[in-house]
Amino acid sequence: MITVRQLLFSAGISLLVACSNTRQSKTTDDQKIDINLIQINDVYEIAPLNAGKEGGLARVGTLKKQYLQKNPNTLLLIAGDFLSPSVYNSLKYNGQNIRGAQMVDALNAAGLDIAIFGNHEFDIKENELQSRINESRFEWISANAFQNTKNGIKPFAKITGIDTSWFPKYIIREFTDADGTKAKVGFIGVVLPFNKAPYVQYTTPANNIVKAIYNEIKNSCDAVVAITHQTMEEDVALAKELPQLAAILGGHEHDQRFEQLGPVYVAKAMANAKSAYVTELHINKQTKKVSVKPVLEKIDERIALDKSVTEVVDKWISIANDNFSKLGFDANKVVIAKGEDLDGRESAIRSSYTNLGVLVAESAKAAWPEAQAAIVNSGSIRVDDVLSMPITQYDIIRTMPYGGSVKLVDIKGDLLIKILNQGVANKGEGGFLQLSKSISRPDNIWLIDKVRIQDDAVYKVAITDFLLTGGEANLGYLLPTNPAITKVTEATTPAQSDIRKAFIEFVTK
Repeated sequence: MITVRQLLFSAGISLLVACSNTRQSKTTDDQKIDINLIQINDVYEIAPLNAGKEGGLARVGTLKKQYLQKNPNTLLLIAGDFLSPSVYNSLKYNGQNIRGAQMVDALNAAGLDIAIFGNHEFDIKENELQSRINESRFEWISANAFQNTKNGIKPFAKITGIDTSWFPKYIIREFTDADGTKAKVGFIGVVLPFNKAPYVQYTTPANNIVKAIYNEIKNSCDAVVAITHQTMEEDVALAKELPQLAAILGGHEHDQRFEQLGPVYVAKAMANAKSAYVTELHINKQTKKVSVKPVLEKIDERIALDKSVTEVVDKWISIANDNFSKLGFDANKVVIAKGEDLDGRESAIRSSYTNLGVLVAESAKAAWPEAQAAIVNSGSIRVDDVLSMPITQYDIIRTMPYGGSVKLVDIKGDLLIKILNQGVANKGEGGFLQLSKSISRPDNIWLIDKVRIQDDAVYKVAITDFLLTGGEANLGYLLPTNPAITKVTEATTPAQSDIRKAFIEFVTK
């Protein structure tokens, strides 16, 4: 006879077995695993822009934490261009040039996992780049950019104390999910050979490097991702040539690009972390198939600011504002409250007369009331972004971080025509010249105030000081000693002494 106690005991055993079976079924390896890759690129600003509405590395930090809560297999990646150009690169802290230190500090706090070089990383000096690398807490990959040292070509390396960690050409990360499924993902990083700094040696073409490494590691990985900093055309070509890639996460363009070439997605986020692409990899180990789902995340006011990252950002803002104040700027003061966006993208301003470029030239002309025209080299405009309203003095400073004076030059017409023609020929380079509205060229004839420029006439032209050094592309003859320059008048007013102050004064009036 079965007693009540025996029945209860038996029921308890059955319940334990059922619970045990339930737990076992939940933890059984289903051979499927999901991985999230959060990608940003071309980030030069640590703080939110557009009156705090967009971007900000504190929001990037929050975004990563949000995805980590949903899936621990989440990485944050940056596809190059973050140490330069930056307004901070002209500032000092504790007697040292900042040169991207603010960016590394903020990205460390935001939880960056993997970085590759962009071409602008090589704008700064070799020892400065080395310091930034040493300060980073994230991993670097470089498959085709190497350090040109006195002892030969070597990989770049992170040096901390007595330890030296050479940058690998690729890395393979292993991921494990809650039920024990494991997967390996390979990451390959390449950069276009745009900056010819003497301490850098490139292996080209970059796409051939990616293909060679893919063939080397494909049997060791469940998926391979290329992190690139090159043109969209080169990324599209890579996707066509190597359709086995899981995804191409790119940088270089600033205006957000996205394309699908067969099974391969090419994604590039908006510059300055105004957006991020989250590439979701769904790996089925049993079928050996990888499905990819790209998700665009706009980084704006809907995302809270991470407290720890904000503390780092605020520290650097305070340092910058102290620098600006000593130079006579009020960084937070609005100078243009409303109007159309101003285009300072490098791709636009180095090949066309953008509204921002013309406005800078007009500002230079206004600094000298007697000037008939003004020319400004596009390379002096370094913001590489679209400025949205309202625009503050900080926006002007980051637009022209190096400042520089404006001089008045008495110049003969034949030399002026030669300079203007060369500016057109410099299309695509920093030597493409932005012109004041008084200069025009109908039917390939240069005019000032609608009157043809005469070879023997002398014109008063406002020119930025850098242009007068002869240092701009193909303009080595633009020097005060050129016989066709009959007079150079040096700056005396604040607006003449700093192109940024000239801009602020002009737009304020």
